[in-house]
Amino acid sequence: MKTRFIYLIVILFGFMAAASELQAQILDERPVDGLFADDGSIDKDPIAFPHIRRADVMWKKRVWREIDFRQKMNHAFYYPITPHNDWKNFITVVLDGLRENKFTAYDVRNNPTDEFLSPLTYNQIIERETDSVVRTLKRSYPPYDDYDTVIVTQFDETRVMRLRVKEDWYFDKQRSQLMVRIIALCPVLMVEREGQEITKPLFWFSYEQARDVMAHSEVFNRNNSAERRTYDEVFWKRMFDSYVYKEENVYDRNIGAYAAGIDALLESERVKREIMNFEEQLWEY
Repeated sequence: MKTRFIYLIVILFGFMAAASELQAQILDERPVDGLFADDGSIDKDPIAFPHIRRADVMWKKRVWREIDFRQKMNHAFYYPITPHNDWKNFITVVLDGLRENKFTAYDVRNNPTDEFLSPLTYNQIIERETDSVVRTLKRSYPPYDDYDTVIVTQFDETRVMRLRVKEDWYFDKQRSQLMVRIIALCPVLMVEREGQEITKPLFWFSYEQARDVMAHSEVFNRNNSAERRTYDEVFWKRMFDSYVYKEENVYDRNIGAYAAGIDALLESERVKREIMNFEEQLWEY
């Protein structure tokens, strides 16, 4: 009889513990912030590049573009400044990928040819963009003597307002089609110096290596939030506005080296028009 009583007590305590644990789980569960529960994951793979044979490329031209995040069409690259609802801006996605060693960044300071030569780590990028300046200040109270202080300026991601794109346009005679492939990307920091805003390229990285990261990063869609659009799809579908700042040439110079103001914009449009005209002039109707 005593043994049965002990068994009943043990079972009773077991039920009480299970009930309290279930109640704790119910209280800990967050309410659904939306129409349905969503963990924020995007189960998409990058769209496969079409296979290219050297013999099928009968014409090719390399151009460099610049995307200004301050233009209305490109706002999705810059916002949100603070990540929320599984949305991150472009530079946050890139830096997170570098921190997790998903792809590699390459130095742009000591490499004027923008080739993939000198790898950079995430820590190196942050360290080189963090400035420490020793300044002499005067105390605001007697004896008003001078003293030295160290002013540290941390890397400000919100100052990354442009993106450079290196791409190859080519005509594939096997498909009879003019096509384009993005080769590399370079975030550009806007820096204030002597009252003027200048550009400061940070690093180049391979677009092909980073596609898997971009294919799992959602971009805000102003027309339909139910469409889970990714950065990879934005680049693949070329849903951005940009201007050409360089085409491959014998002098290896940018458009800004020989044109300025409205002339530079007209030169950029000329490069775009020549690429489109090449395909049109191949056919007769």
